[in-house]
Amino acid sequence: CEVKTCWLLGDYLKDKYDSASEMVVEKHRESRGWVETLRAKYAFFKHPTERDLVYYEGSPNFCEPNPETGSFGTRDRACNVSSHGIEGCDLLCCGRGHNTRTEKRKEKCHCIFHWCCYVSCQECVRVYDVHT
Repeated sequence: CEVKTCWLLGDYLKDKYDSASEMVVEKHRESRGWVETLRAKYAFFKHPTERDLVYYEGSPNFCEPNPETGSFGTRDRACNVSSHGIEGCDLLCCGRGHNTRTEKRKEKCHCIFHWCCYVSCQECVRVYDVHT
């Protein structure tokens, strides 16, 4: 039940994030001094309600390294060439294209369980295409 609730909440917040309204800060003088208010940046969009998510600063560019935010960027990160999701090369490589290299990995294989009680395996070399 907790997992289902977590996914529902995550989906709800993602929808709010995707439809967030960009705002601008306006300063104006009132009897009590200078007051800052938020106004929708684009008047042709509906005015956000109290339940809508708003922002007034854009997100940083996560594609490039940024020491101020601690972001290392996405260059040379492994990506999934067949995915259109966030781990896909199209999105993760930020339009730079991607490189493919062949990588050999030693892995345990042909494992056999022996009575009683151990497992013996051979070591195989497998070849993978790695996309970055």
